[in-house]
Amino acid sequence: MSDHKDPSEPQDAERPSADGPSVPAPAPAPSPWPKHGSRVGADYRIFRSRWDTLTNPRNGETMDRVVLETPDWVNVVAFDAAGDVIVIEQFRFGPGHNTIEIPGGMVDPGEDPAVAAARELREETGYTSERWFPLGSVNPNPAFHDNRCHHFLALDAAPTHPLEQDRGEDIVVRTMPRAELVDAIRTGRIEHALVLTAVSRVLDLRWPDVAREAERTP
Repeated sequence: MSDHKDPSEPQDAERPSADGPSVPAPAPAPSPWPKHGSRVGADYRIFRSRWDTLTNPRNGETMDRVVLETPDWVNVVAFDAAGDVIVIEQFRFGPGHNTIEIPGGMVDPGEDPAVAAARELREETGYTSERWFPLGSVNPNPAFHDNRCHHFLALDAAPTHPLEQDRGEDIVVRTMPRAELVDAIRTGRIEHALVLTAVSRVLDLRWPDVAREAERTP
């Protein structure tokens, strides 16, 4: 049998599209980086650094890469009986100014994320709820964090407890109508990425004009 290929047939790197012209075939997934060892770095209380020695399978080069060993986090989209969202405002050291967020925090060792979510809602806002729904989880920054942030929805939340702020917190609790919350996200008043990923699982955060354009794109 001849090895000659009919030039009219699609080549290995191409495949016919639905409209006829050839398009590039999907590239294979990157290979895992083999790990040869690890060494412990500095402990910063809220995370600990670790240096892994790995080989890049693309070029065979061995290098060190840092991983921040971090506890899992939770945050809560909580609505009160009136349908308003419970938010907190506090000073954040990273940007150096106040931010508006939803309640959340770290999962304690051995603690179930759902238990942590209820605890953080109560400690940071004084609100509790009997109606809880998991919203999945995300990798906050897979470039060098190894943890997940678990999102939860709480409905009919009510103020039942005093705040339990630790010595490093100074929190003000507010309620915000959902339309105002969406507008605050669209205008940048709320800019915490993990707040956006949680709220986007409950409310439509799309820019209306952009959404319409996207829907018109084939």
